[in-house]
Amino acid sequence: MILQVGGMNMVKLINIGFGNIASASRIISIVSPESQPIKRLIKIARDENKLIDATYGRRTRAVIVMDSDHVILSSVQPETVSGRLIQQEDDSDES
Repeated sequence: MILQVGGMNMVKLINIGFGNIASASRIISIVSPESQPIKRLIKIARDENKLIDATYGRRTRAVIVMDSDHVILSSVQPETVSGRLIQQEDDSDES
C-alpha cells in the first residue's frame, strides 16, 4: 500500500497483521523472537517504552526493528511479512 501525503511524498506501508500497518521504508530487520539476544532487545524496548505489541494477545512470531529504535511484535511469520514487503517492491517497480 502506498499513501500519498502532502503532494509528492510517498509513504510505503506494509500490513503486519490484523489490519496493523507499519512504514516499510523504516524497517531495519524482521527477525524471529526465539533467540536470547532478540528477547533482550524486546525487554530493552519495553523498558524504554519503544515496544509496540501488534499481536492482539497471540503468540509473537516476528519482531520488526525500526530505524527509530522502536520494536514491533507481530503474530505473522517473518517470511510472510518479508514476502509482503518484497511483493510491494515488485509491484512498485512495474508501475
